[in-house]
Amino acid sequence: MPGEATSTCWSCGTMRAVHFCSACGKVQPPVPADYFTFFALPRKLSLDTALLEREFYVLSRKLHPDVYAQSQPQEQEWSMEQSSLLNDAYRTLKDPIKRTEYLLRLEGVELEEQSKTATEKARATGEVKKQVVPPDLLEEVFELNMQLEELRMQKKMGEDDPALVEELRKHKSNLEEKYEALLAELKGHWNQWDKLVDSGSEDDRIKVRNQMLDLLNRRNYIRNLVRDVNEALEN
Repeated sequence: MPGEATSTCWSCGTMRAVHFCSACGKVQPPVPADYFTFFALPRKLSLDTALLEREFYVLSRKLHPDVYAQSQPQEQEWSMEQSSLLNDAYRTLKDPIKRTEYLLRLEGVELEEQSKTATEKARATGEVKKQVVPPDLLEEVFELNMQLEELRMQKKMGEDDPALVEELRKHKSNLEEKYEALLAELKGHWNQWDKLVDSGSEDDRIKVRNQMLDLLNRRNYIRNLVRDVNEALEN
């Protein structure tokens, strides 16, 4: 829970807590911190979300700008900054996938579709940013793209092929099953990561980190495929 003394209070000079002075109660200027640190949590992936929610509401009430409406302008500004950081941290940490993606960024790696290099290239060329096809999906993706293109051409020509539509729905169902299976596999790595945070080598942490990155990239790729199928079937 937040409350660990980090420095002296700007108002009374005593040792203060992270967000408030434990002596005079004054809001403190935000300090550079990641979202886990903001909630005084270790960089682990299996969080008690009920506890996180309770702490969020406690801090929300204390940090809300309305509380400091009559305070000095500097305190009002700090309150707004702290509230904004609190909301961002809570939205990220309460969602297990966002939490994992955020932790990976803290560890120095990003998903393919979020990488800075891919983003800059897409902006420079005007092309849609693409992900690398997972090797085990190459054949299925090739067949799926052929069928999607065929369906789009048929719709342009006003033709109807129920058999093709049914095939695409089967592809979609299969992809959705894989998507859910990858989530179950990812959860297993969360437990591995949490154990390694307490007692594990750097090499082992890097290995699990990369495995989680690969799973998230695969999930995002499959999610995008499902989106493409839905769009083709609905249009």
